[in-house]
Amino acid sequence: MSKFIPYEKLSKKQRRAVDAQKRETWSISPVTRRPENPKAYNRKKAQRWNDPSSVLS
Repeated sequence: MSKFIPYEKLSKKQRRAVDAQKRETWSISPVTRRPENPKAYNRKKAQRWNDPSSVLS
């Protein structure tokens, strides 16, 4: 049986391993569930001027 070591005293490599193991059990990804920032520059939206189907005739 391994001895209990507090999280604060673990090495950086061991802390990353513990964090990765905890993340594997999440049912959702919190990164993908954030709403997009409406003020942020959107590259995909900026390229629409080059699309011939978006031109109003």
